[in-house]
Amino acid sequence: MRKIITGMAIVGCMATLSTHAGARARPMFENTVESLQQYECADWFRDAKFGIYLHWGAYSVAEQGEWYARKLYDETTPEYAHHIKTYGHPSEFGYADFIPMWKAENFDPDALLALFKRSGAKYFTPCAVHHDNFDLWDSKYQEWNAVNMGPKKDLIRMWKDATHKAGLRFGVTTHLSRSYSWLNTANQADTKGPKKGVPYDGAQGKAKGLYPSNDGQSTHPRAPYDAPAEWRNLWAKRVKQLIDDYEPDTLYFDCAVPFRGSDAGKTGMDVIAHFYNQRPEGVMAIKERPWQGLYADGIATLDYERGKAASILDKPWQTDDSIGSWGYNPAKPYMKPGLVVDKIIDIVSKNGNMLLNIPIKADGTLDKEATDLLNNVGEWFDVNGEAIYGTRPWYMFGEGKGEIGAHDLESALTSRDIRYVTKGDTLYAFVMDWPNAKKKPVVLENITAMNTRVAEVVSVELLGHDGKLDWESSGDGLQIWFPKEKPCEHAYALKIGFKK
Repeated sequence: MRKIITGMAIVGCMATLSTHAGARARPMFENTVESLQQYECADWFRDAKFGIYLHWGAYSVAEQGEWYARKLYDETTPEYAHHIKTYGHPSEFGYADFIPMWKAENFDPDALLALFKRSGAKYFTPCAVHHDNFDLWDSKYQEWNAVNMGPKKDLIRMWKDATHKAGLRFGVTTHLSRSYSWLNTANQADTKGPKKGVPYDGAQGKAKGLYPSNDGQSTHPRAPYDAPAEWRNLWAKRVKQLIDDYEPDTLYFDCAVPFRGSDAGKTGMDVIAHFYNQRPEGVMAIKERPWQGLYADGIATLDYERGKAASILDKPWQTDDSIGSWGYNPAKPYMKPGLVVDKIIDIVSKNGNMLLNIPIKADGTLDKEATDLLNNVGEWFDVNGEAIYGTRPWYMFGEGKGEIGAHDLESALTSRDIRYVTKGDTLYAFVMDWPNAKKKPVVLENITAMNTRVAEVVSVELLGHDGKLDWESSGDGLQIWFPKEKPCEHAYALKIGFKK
């Protein structure tokens, strides 16, 4: 529910963030749009605001990103050329051959979760299965899994145990539904060159059950046009087992509701209903991609990949983003910490959450730049967390003309860009950069006596600053003179109180 601003004070209520909050009563759900539209996003998720995410699999060995499993079979890609040079032709060394090389030998989930908690995250949502069709849990229905092969560890169980020990909410993301066509490139052959017509390892009949069991003709990267019932049923069994045995608080499909074609989303809706019925406070996230599966408003929490809402949405939503590549690839540069902070603030001001992906190496460690970034963001939360956690949108998300691009590495927002959130009777205004002019005030133009949505301002504080601020209400807006010393790096939160 969006907060309401009255003429005399900010009116609203705030739910307390807790990983042990009581379960909300929910109706029993069925696999229909009408039934699933009874869904309401849990308050714990609305209060949490910030989560960590990661992609980890046999593809991490090559350090070429999470789509390597597909692209190594595509003659037109740099990944194919890299694979030929580094590992050999896909007829001789295919994706399955990376699995024994993936050992996760330095994996310390407790240390990683301590770092994620330090960063300010309130939930952790690892990728449980990517498009590569390899399950990271003790899968009953897929022999190609991390317990049987590769690390020979139940990675999802280890992640869950460490997440709960750290006091965070635990979730999983699944990217499996498109695997039937996405990984079918392994069942093809070169169309030119010295190896023309030589079948790749999948087409040779290797790694049965990992590569799709069809003719190699349907290789759609987004989703199969009309996946057969056998594949749909296998997908549902695997995801339901993940729900039942690992009890995630959040579940995410990297798509709309599977499957398109003759299934018309029935299989996906059945799994979502199962999740809601099993997890009373469970939060389900899907993407608005009707060209990939079924989409209907209100059946789940909306997720934007590397994007965001343009304005305040009535219902909570989420952005999934990454500091660099999704899967580990040191050739892809990382965002600066200030951009991460600015994105979080901008998203929260519009009623959203940030789920931030951190690339992880095959051995289970993070590089120094990623570790430093998480610590830096955590230091910012130490000062400004009260203005993020448990907040709700104001009637407007902010002021200023600055924009954040989906693939920017540094923030272009300035001290003229303001973002607002509320908590109880308090309004927080984030000034997105430190003002350069020493004698000029920051002006919040919409906080004036003529704005009937607010009462008289009685106090203004700068979070992290111990001294008093000089401020003045005027017809041009609320004017605040910033102190000489910065209380933190990155954006700066003003705490504004009103006459009751």
